[in-house]
Amino acid sequence: MFEGQKCLVVGSGISGVGAVRLLNKFETEILFYDSNEALTPEDLEKKLPEGCKAQCITGVLPQDVLNSIQIVVLSPGVPTDIPMVNALRENGAQILGEIELGYLLEKGQVIAITGTNGKTTTTTLMGDIMKAYLGEENVFVVGNIGNPYTLEAEKTTEKTVTVGEISSFQLETVHTFCPRVSAVLNITPDHLNRHHTMEAYAAAKEAIAMNQTKEEICVLNYDNEYTREFADRCPAKAVLFSSHNELENGYFLQGEMIVKAVDGVVEPLLNVHTGMNLVGLCNVENVMAAIAMAEGMGVPMETILKVIAGFHAVEHRIEFVATKGGVDYYNDSKGTNPDAAIQGIRAMSKPTILIGGGYDKHNEYDEWIESFDGKVKCLVLIGQTREKIAECARAHGFEAIRFADTYEECLKLCTELAEPGDAVLLSPACASWGMFPNYETRGKLFKDYVNAL
Repeated sequence: MFEGQKCLVVGSGISGVGAVRLLNKFETEILFYDSNEALTPEDLEKKLPEGCKAQCITGVLPQDVLNSIQIVVLSPGVPTDIPMVNALRENGAQILGEIELGYLLEKGQVIAITGTNGKTTTTTLMGDIMKAYLGEENVFVVGNIGNPYTLEAEKTTEKTVTVGEISSFQLETVHTFCPRVSAVLNITPDHLNRHHTMEAYAAAKEAIAMNQTKEEICVLNYDNEYTREFADRCPAKAVLFSSHNELENGYFLQGEMIVKAVDGVVEPLLNVHTGMNLVGLCNVENVMAAIAMAEGMGVPMETILKVIAGFHAVEHRIEFVATKGGVDYYNDSKGTNPDAAIQGIRAMSKPTILIGGGYDKHNEYDEWIESFDGKVKCLVLIGQTREKIAECARAHGFEAIRFADTYEECLKLCTELAEPGDAVLLSPACASWGMFPNYETRGKLFKDYVNAL
């Protein structure tokens, strides 16, 4: 497949290392590259497992090397429109990503999940459902969730199912990728610093279904403007879910019950208060999407509902940490954009001290501020976006704002502001970059602080 080709792997993170490991199994010449001039080729060599052979290059990619490449594997964080990638494309190089590379070696069936919010929870839940149905050894959970597809693809067989959390970045570089069942949970403004327009961002998400036919299934959110419109032109068989509307066919919320409708005939499935542990309307939608996908894969409803009943929140997503001094602490560090953070606020039932701010992805914060709806007692802001968010909050008449220069100062301030009966919610509506290497670190530090109180 790759024999005799000269392959350039761009990006030295976990995805890039996985790509080198996979390509190393073929008779191909591999160049492992990172543009970060602070790194040395020796730094890249240390990241590779023993036995991996690759020429390591850092800094500026030499022109003669650029001209010699046939296949490029981009890590998700590398934009597809930078001059170097454009030059490689113009030279005739095939541009792939981690997902496409893994799929080329896939032997089993694939379930693929994308969306602005809810991907990790839904992917984890789907992985658990499929493991309960097929056995743990026959299911791989991969992708943006933190386990590169390239590390698992070779292990797949005709009996296995791969469940993938797929980001818009990863979908920019798919070509033949075709899941048995896909889902687009929602599309709301995010990553506009990368995609530039909502149209381009939505198109990247929709690419998850571009190779599907009516023989495959795509699960879509009827309540979201973008996914509802996509349902009419989706190449796959569209299966809908809704938390606000009754559907003639699909899954929807009727009072406290998730129900399934077939030609208007409604079948109750589960009570959202007694049949699941997850909180918040966003998680009701995630569960509906998972039910639709699992049924699409032929899983018995009894198995689906049993797994849902025992499933708990994914770490860093509206995760209850502890009650200290009568105050409930919630870690929603994965609320890295305004729409995700709105779901965090909606899940709160107590007066809330809210931690917001971080890296600027060029998002707008008006709807997030409007969702406070009297619940937020004080907004404690940190990071690059704090002034921008504060200005937006004041424009909406919200004045209870405090600033913190460091994360430690922010956490200390929250505990001082909170009174018994309150909640403290870390749901920043921004990415963690600049202050933290990732949202997991931000969430872990929050939990460590709370547990030490």
